[in-house]
Amino acid sequence: MTNHWSESASCRSLDPELFFPVSREAVYTTQIAPIRRLCAACPVAGPCLEWALATGEPHGIWAGTTPSERRRIRATRGRRLTRG
Repeated sequence: MTNHWSESASCRSLDPELFFPVSREAVYTTQIAPIRRLCAACPVAGPCLEWALATGEPHGIWAGTTPSERRRIRATRGRRLTRG
């Protein structure tokens, strides 16, 4: 039986609240900076991002991306698919 990708995530032992910052202003950028660094070095950032994109996760930081960044990625991928 294969383990789920999340079992190998660098963030596995951290408080999930760290990935759901409460502000969208300058404080937000400060709050997510350490999470982005953690995600950048994570061995499963790719599957994490794909999961967040596939499920349309509207909240939190996944693979170092914010909800608005994931919306842009989905939109870009959608345009590529429609162009063939």
